[in-house]
Amino acid sequence: MLPGQEVDDLAWARSDDLWEKGVKKARLSSTCRRVEALAAKVLARPATYFTPLVMGAFNILYPIHTEGPADCTKVDVLVRLPAHGRAVFPEEKTLAEAATALCISHRTSLPDLGPRRALCKDLRDPLDLESRKLRADISESALKCMYEKMARMVLQLAQPTFPRIGSLLETSPGSFQVLARPLTLNMNQLVSLSNVPASVLPPKDTKFQTADEWYTALAEMHIATLVFQHNDMVESEDDCRSNYVARQLFRRLARQGRLSSFGFAQDNWSAQAQQQHDDARGTLPAPAPDSSGGPFRLWSDDLRPSNVVVDDEDTVLGVIDWKFAYVAPTQFALDPPWWLLLEAPEVWYEDLDDWAAVYETRLQTWLLALEEAERDLFLGAFLLSAYMRESWATGRFWLNYAARKGCAFDSVYWKYLDEQFFGERKGDGEFTNHHELWETKVHLLSPDERAAMERMVQTKLEEKKERVLVEWGAAEARNKLSSYLFD
Repeated sequence: MLPGQEVDDLAWARSDDLWEKGVKKARLSSTCRRVEALAAKVLARPATYFTPLVMGAFNILYPIHTEGPADCTKVDVLVRLPAHGRAVFPEEKTLAEAATALCISHRTSLPDLGPRRALCKDLRDPLDLESRKLRADISESALKCMYEKMARMVLQLAQPTFPRIGSLLETSPGSFQVLARPLTLNMNQLVSLSNVPASVLPPKDTKFQTADEWYTALAEMHIATLVFQHNDMVESEDDCRSNYVARQLFRRLARQGRLSSFGFAQDNWSAQAQQQHDDARGTLPAPAPDSSGGPFRLWSDDLRPSNVVVDDEDTVLGVIDWKFAYVAPTQFALDPPWWLLLEAPEVWYEDLDDWAAVYETRLQTWLLALEEAERDLFLGAFLLSAYMRESWATGRFWLNYAARKGCAFDSVYWKYLDEQFFGERKGDGEFTNHHELWETKVHLLSPDERAAMERMVQTKLEEKKERVLVEWGAAEARNKLSSYLFD
């Protein structure tokens, strides 16, 4: 994990403890009998559980065998239940996941079948099982073949559009609407691993009308992490100030409606766009005329090769795991996938620059595969490959990654976004580490924001004296967060 991006170890230990207790309960014969009864009721035939349980990151799966009358086909199914201690909003997650999977089956030709073998199995480095990186010796032909399979799915997923940002719910058979807040992987991790109170997240029935509204909500979640994560959040006073300055400036840009236009032709505000270098300026239009409104598109925080299943001939059988999938700003769909190296940048063993250098070499293969898929599928003039190429060149990729990923925000902001937003840092060479970079941008904060920064520093220093998990009342937590939001 990147330096300074640790989750709260006490919260993590609590989550693991809840998980272990949940697994024990899941294995009880009484629980298995209840799952059998559920399957029998839904499928209208006798159902029998057979071992073993399948443990996922956020779900527990029960293999169920069913038999009907002699003239009926025998069916083996998996009953999928949220994992206690890992899925923080189990009912909300399940409803949204089911609705998204059904919507995709109705509005695309993507299959949604049970697992056989993950598409990425032969692509991982067999000597590096811990990190699960893309193997360095993979041939271009094998990599392009895998990328092309994924490209066809990405292109299909980008076709359905929706008028608002949020999670889908099924309102009647075959009809789906955005009726709830986007439920993201980051929101789940904030509550379970950073001990952020759920009460400061967007209310459950919140729908977002513009991309800027959602960027602002994401920015406020980053501020909430700094406010409420009691342990392992900051290393020093300077580290705290750097985290604070980055978060306040990011939120300000979101509220000003600027993040949604960054890197597009409409970007007339960033320091990068005002440079004379053509490769640093966006030429393609933003998704909507005002750069912020809809239509919006499906996005999955967890779509990656390991969730695509194939047979022995590598024919795609289906896509599984639509958890943390929601209707998002189209800007997200216009970025090249983060999973081209299989491993995410914040858990790459080397640094961000090394990840980016390796990623860029694979990006060219991805773009070639995507262009071929676009020609074959002929989905119109909306060329995703052109947008993705420009996203990487302008840094839009890093903007959206930082917006979605709290664990990567600080390092990504200071390395790839700060100077692109505000220009070259004066005296940058004088600073011995990135924790001191706040000094180059603190003048952009208002007097109230600077005063609150020092209050934050003193609070975090006091918190470091005692490792505890603090429980917040809903009203108290909202008031605490609002004291650091300046509009």
